[in-house]
Amino acid sequence: MCANDAWEAYWTTMGMETISLPQARRMALAAQGFGVRRPEAPSPVHLRRTLDRLHLHQIDSVNVLSRAHYLPAFSRLGGYDRAALDRLAWGPRSQRRLFEYWAHEASLIPFDLHPLLRWRMAQADRGETGWGRMKLYAGERRPEAMEILDRIRTDGPMAASDFESHKGRPGWWEWSDTKRALEWLFWAGHITTAERRGSFERVYDLVERVLPDAVLATPTPSDAEAHRGLIERAARAHGVATEAELRDYFRQPLEAARRAIVELTEEGVLIPVTAPGGRRAWVHHDARTPRKIETSALLAPFDPLIWQRDRAERLFGFRYRIEIYVPAEKRLHGYYVLPFLLDDALVARVDLKADRQRGRLVVRSVHLEEGAPTHTRDALKMELSRMAAWLGLEEGAVFDSGSRDKAQG
Repeated sequence: MCANDAWEAYWTTMGMETISLPQARRMALAAQGFGVRRPEAPSPVHLRRTLDRLHLHQIDSVNVLSRAHYLPAFSRLGGYDRAALDRLAWGPRSQRRLFEYWAHEASLIPFDLHPLLRWRMAQADRGETGWGRMKLYAGERRPEAMEILDRIRTDGPMAASDFESHKGRPGWWEWSDTKRALEWLFWAGHITTAERRGSFERVYDLVERVLPDAVLATPTPSDAEAHRGLIERAARAHGVATEAELRDYFRQPLEAARRAIVELTEEGVLIPVTAPGGRRAWVHHDARTPRKIETSALLAPFDPLIWQRDRAERLFGFRYRIEIYVPAEKRLHGYYVLPFLLDDALVARVDLKADRQRGRLVVRSVHLEEGAPTHTRDALKMELSRMAAWLGLEEGAVFDSGSRDKAQG
């Protein structure tokens, strides 16, 4: 019997509760921190709780509205202080609570996950993972990477642009050999991000000079313990999730994730259920199912509630694709489109741009979903006003009448 057959046979013996679609929606939203009253003045404590709940904030280079890592906390808290997040991520060592690493994608991650991701660093160090020519620096080109590491050790924090061999490579993805070596050192856990400079360029330093001693002194769990820890956190963050969704949250390998799911199920931490569509899924034993969800929020394209596009479509009937790389004339909804969450439904999508020179939030288009409630536009205008104020755009939301995509609905 192959591994997949054994996996299927194991679950046929389980009696499972059936979760309805409305229940699944409410569980997912509650797990992600929606449906609770926003604080009138979000504090650093509220921010840390949100970070601990989501476990990561994905980083992306696009800054047409706001850097992606700022947006999930705004969606849940409202107008928090972005400088507080900067301090947690790149502030003085004594104030830091986050580090940068590859989790779902490049992300800001709370310190308690560092030990749980060391297996990934070790695999990269051995050359077992990586992409493109990066893996060469674990083997035949390792001496070059070690020279760069020694340079940072001697000269202090450095960005790729500080190395002579990287000059003339200004683009985000225009990687020189130096940049590849730096990214391998980062992937393998030898260095981390000390700060972000200028146009959000990563500045690298030795891990021991950036992360607190207490984090580095935390014992490294076995690979199996680490995978259980990550699956357990993914289950908390999802509310209800399939195997693929649990595994995808931290991009875990198939067999290791399956073993963790089985063990956590046998321990009663995860409860197997039948999700909408007859799918096998799991809920964390602490998951809540509120009777209703009352909320409104604009969601970043990389928000963990919707980054798994198939899951968003199954739960909310909302087909969503980011169209940044689609030619303008072929876009259906716009360049940087944020879904709008109203209570327990995704009811609209809005193409937004921060016009920083003129101090305004430009709404390029609004598309309402079929069946959106009659008060959707009023709720959306209120949320746009909140966002404009948070971004320091004093004139508030301004509709761009020259946009190709006209407001609908």
